[in-house]
Amino acid sequence: MTDAIVQQLDATGVPYEIVECDPALADTAEFCEAYGYEISDSANTIIVVGKSDPKVFAACVVLADSRLDVNGVVRKRLGTRKASFASGDQTVELTGMAIGGVTAAGLPNDLPLWIDARVVERDRIVLGGGGRDRKIVAAPSLLSALPNAEVVPDLAKVPEA
Repeated sequence: MTDAIVQQLDATGVPYEIVECDPALADTAEFCEAYGYEISDSANTIIVVGKSDPKVFAACVVLADSRLDVNGVVRKRLGTRKASFASGDQTVELTGMAIGGVTAAGLPNDLPLWIDARVVERDRIVLGGGGRDRKIVAAPSLLSALPNAEVVPDLAKVPEA
């Protein structure tokens, strides 16, 4: 885990736990099944890009059982006509973290961090740990205490059952 991630986590004052995991099991469903966590407690940090010149980026945190509203809320907040998930290469270039391990802590200082309102309603959340070999478990108040964090209603949609 990078020093920047640890420094930001520690600066929040919110207790957290680092959970080591097999990198092959870093994807949310596999991690939850192998390590006994609930999908509904898993929060994914997703980098999005607004198609403009220059491109604009944001980090979005949504529960794993929901879908990020990229073409609605995200696109409008970015102020662009089109938006999409950032590619794996763009994500690594911007954050230094690979997909499957991206976390909300240690992101660039100028990157907006949007948190779906449902995330902060959980008792605890499981986040990426900055690499595919670990996760962070904490109260969701950890996210709100990070730089550039903003809770956004309806950032994600819950799929119909």
